[in-house]
Amino acid sequence: MDPVKLLKKQHREVEALFKRVGKAEGAPERRRLMDEIGAKLTLHTKIEEEIFYPALREVPSKKAEEMVLEAYEEHHVVKLVLAELPTVDPEDEHFEAKMTVLEELVEHHVEEEEDEMFKLADKIDDDELESLGERMAQEAEQAEAAPRNRHAA
Repeated sequence: MDPVKLLKKQHREVEALFKRVGKAEGAPERRRLMDEIGAKLTLHTKIEEEIFYPALREVPSKKAEEMVLEAYEEHHVVKLVLAELPTVDPEDEHFEAKMTVLEELVEHHVEEEEDEMFKLADKIDDDELESLGERMAQEAEQAEAAPRNRHAA
């Protein structure tokens, strides 16, 4: 499993959800989409922070170190906004503004990762890259299965 392909796939999924929020009619649908965006971003940041970024920091490059540190800070800001989302009424005038800010934060982060950071992953050994991808995919599968398991109980 290619970790960069996995991360890009997750980026596209979140982008599609943001588009759907903008077209959603009714508070229940906006809330559901907002919750789904939150869950996907939480999973995405977790696998990046716990698996991908530590490996990228091992690349002998000052640029890699700087980009990873900046990415952690961008994740921190996204988490702050995500923490506020459950308290925002989807019918409130602040809902759209908060979702727009979150979308812009995520777009900026994705652009930097895909245009610059992911190129640095080419410097990671192929076997290690494959192992990273497998670990990330396994983490994603477990996280996605967890909510289904809770509902089944």
